[in-house]
Order: sequence, then C-alpha cells, then structure tokens
Amino acid sequence: MDTLQCDVLVVGGGINGAGIARDAAGRGLCVVLCEKDDLAGHTSSASSKLIHGGLRYLEYYAFGLVRKALIEREVLLRSAPHIMWPLRFVMPHDRGQRPAWMIRAGLYLYDSLARREFLPGSEAITLRRHAAGRDLKPAFTRGFMYSDGWVDDARLVVLNAIDARERGARILTRTACSAVERSAGHWNAILTGADGTRTRVRARCLVNAAGPWASQFLHGATSVASHQSLRLIKGSHIVVPRLFEHPYAYIFQHPDGRIVFAIPYEREFTLIGTTDLDFQGDLDQVAISADEINYLCELANRYFTRPISPADVVWSYSGVRPLVQDSASKAAAATRDFRLEHDTDGAPLLSVFGGKITTFRKLAEEAVDWIAPALGNATPTWTAQACLPGGDLFGEHPSKRGVLEFDDWVAALQRRFAWLPAPLALRYARAYGTRVDTLLAGCASLAELGQEIVPQLYEAEARYLMQHEWALSAADMLWRRSKLGLHLPADSAARLDAWIAARPKA
Repeated sequence: MDTLQCDVLVVGGGINGAGIARDAAGRGLCVVLCEKDDLAGHTSSASSKLIHGGLRYLEYYAFGLVRKALIEREVLLRSAPHIMWPLRFVMPHDRGQRPAWMIRAGLYLYDSLARREFLPGSEAITLRRHAAGRDLKPAFTRGFMYSDGWVDDARLVVLNAIDARERGARILTRTACSAVERSAGHWNAILTGADGTRTRVRARCLVNAAGPWASQFLHGATSVASHQSLRLIKGSHIVVPRLFEHPYAYIFQHPDGRIVFAIPYEREFTLIGTTDLDFQGDLDQVAISADEINYLCELANRYFTRPISPADVVWSYSGVRPLVQDSASKAAAATRDFRLEHDTDGAPLLSVFGGKITTFRKLAEEAVDWIAPALGNATPTWTAQACLPGGDLFGEHPSKRGVLEFDDWVAALQRRFAWLPAPLALRYARAYGTRVDTLLAGCASLAELGQEIVPQLYEAEARYLMQHEWALSAADMLWRRSKLGLHLPADSAARLDAWIAARPKA
C-alpha cells in the first residue's frame, strides 16, 4: 500500500474543501484532498448559481452575513470573470407584500452595507414601461431592480481544485476516506479508490469538509464529539424552455414567505428555484419530488403570462444544504453562515459546518488562518488578490476590467481563432477563460479539434477535461464541467461514455 505524507488532508471535494485546499497549498502547505465522487458532485453543483449577498437574509437581521457576502461578491467577480458575471434582478411588487417604501429602504441598506466598485445600485421601475414587465401578468405594475452576480457553480469548484493542484496539492477524486486514526502529532488515514485501490495518508492536520456528510464523518470516522449540529435542507430547481427574452432575472417574494428566482439559463432556458425542505433521506439519492415540481410551476404561473406545467420541465436538480442548526423553525430562515470547529485533542482537526458559495473564499481563508499557525506556517493570506485559473484576462491580478470588458476580450479571442464558430468560441471563453490557449494548443482549424463526439463536443475538449479537470464520465463532462447535456440528443451520454471507455487508461 502506497503512503502519502502531507501537512493537510482535506476530506470533501465540494466548494469548501476545494477552497481550503487551494488556500493551504498557496501558503506552502503540502495538501491532499480526497472526494468520494466527482468534484462538485453533490451540493456544490446544485445551487441557485448566484454570487449574492442574500437580500432576504436582511429580513432575519443577518446584517453581518449579508455584509460579508456583499464584500466577497465583488472579490469573486473580479477573480474569475469568465465563469461569474453581474446580473440585474427585478422584484415585482405585490399588494400582499410589505409597503413599497419598506422594500426600497431594504434595498438601500443592501446597496450600502459594502462598497460597490462596478455593480449599479438599486432603483424603482415601472413594469409597464420596462422590458422585464412584458412577460409578467398585468397586475404587476411596479417593481424594483438591484444587482447581484451569477456563477457556474461546478466550474468554480473545479477551478479551485486546479489552482490547488498547480500549487502542489494532490487531488484524488472517486476516492473515499474509509478510515482515520489519530495520534498526538498525526492523522493516519486510509483512502479507498473506486477500483478498490487503497492508499495510506499520514497527515499533520485533518480537515472535515464533507458538506452534508460532515457530522456523519466526524462521528463515524473520527469518533470526535461535536458542539455543532447540522440541519439538512433540500433545495430543488427546475429548468423549462425560456419564459422571457431579456437578460434580467426575477426574484419573487411569494405570499407563503418563500423567495424564488427565475433566471436566464443556457440561452434557451429559464431556471426556477429553489425549495427549502428538511431532509432526512439517503444523501446519495437526492431528487426533486412531484410536489416540488408542482409548487415551482404554480409559483411561476402566479407571475408569468406564459403558463408552465410539469410537462414543460426539461431538467431538474436537487441538493442538500448542510446548514448550521439554529433556533429557526422554518427551513428558509435557517442561517446560511458558516462555523469552523477546531479540535486540538491530539493532531489538529478542523470541521466545516454550513456556509454558502458566495462566502467560500472567506471560509477557506479563516480555516487556513487557523491551520497554518497550528502547523508552524506564518505565510500571509493571498487569495483576495489572486485570479482563479483562466480569470487572468488582463493580467495576473484581479481587475474590474475582466468584468467590464469581457466582451472585448472575447472579440479579441475570436480574431485570434477566426476558424472557430462564434458560438463555440464564446462557450470556450466562458468555460475556460485564458486556459482556452491550453485547450486549443496545436490546433489551427476545426478539423484539428478532432472528432465531434457529440454535437458541440470535440475530442480536443474532451481530452482537456480528462487530462486537466478530472472528468471521467459523460455526466462529468455534460452536466458539471458544462451544461451541454441540456442541448444534446438523448443518446449523447451513452455515445460519450463509449468514447471515454475506448481511450487508453492513464
């Protein structure tokens, strides 16, 4: 059995685990990360795909969380402008809601809690005269508009893992942490791959970033008692054919108290969600229910002129959010903040509870701020001033130019690779940023991209995803590294899996 020596073993390949691995590797620590499935295989690819402060959390007086998330919003947008970008949200005002003046005051507070460098502020709008009003029922005549951001959540996880690897981390997917044993100075762990291969890891510190499995891993594998408990909340989304042509998203404040988004998605679709339901089932078998689909369709029909039914749903997804248990009775009111639990009764152990995508970088920074000194490392923080892989459109440091001038950068890319069809060049630009040069290395024509395995996916990209992004299956490529699955014939996954199986194993 092989043995790996490292400073930090991170268990969990979601956004928090990948973020911690990246930060720690960037401070010179030797890191191993293991994930039992694919990167972002569960919760971290099942979000509403927003980089946002959380407007609705103001209702619960969570000003600290909202401020922290708003500060991070612009840090993240600058760091990876290819997979994240600003989005304007329209909130129709309903007679059953709070008075308009109160909503306007809340939006003013949202604008003011953190400095905005390039995102426009909120405003009141007349829906009868605004493009976003044309697709709403006539009863909605006034509303409000404000700014937040969009993110390709699964790619965000992968980019953190790529950066961690390029800074020296070892990333092991399809590899479960099957046993751990603690001594005074080390953790001894057994990692088991999908093929049964076992690897021993001797780590000076263990990080439990197992997301919804965090409590289960802590109590089962480590036998450490926790002062925190998790509340598991299932959130589900549906995707339907496009309900509107304009680029704005909607935020609906439903009479039952739920906040639901309707967001432009993959050019041809609208993403609607999310639900909030307490979850007690099998974490490996999470799926939307018929009741949830009906609920989201009925909610959309309350607002949009174009009705939808469950038959219109072309795709759905569900994820379980591991929220910190608090006194909230409603799932929607449970805190989205994170807690880091430290244990030094032997070799250091850090467990991550809760959190949201927008605050992952801050969570990782705070985690490594504790881990590094515990291991004798005094390297300062660094991620706030670093681009994620592919995000260095205008230099190695994050810049608002990447956000504001992304279209100009794409135009320059299209001139350099004039042989690429414009839609394909744009997709590559959005997915890979400056790493498109690695993807297209040695190619000077469409034919040199190789076989078109399934529509829009050429051999060059599939090889890149396997060599650089840990993609091992059609699901990895079509639903997490991209959303090509939404646009392809039903037999595409089988054809792609056959192509993957025919390739020589590394």
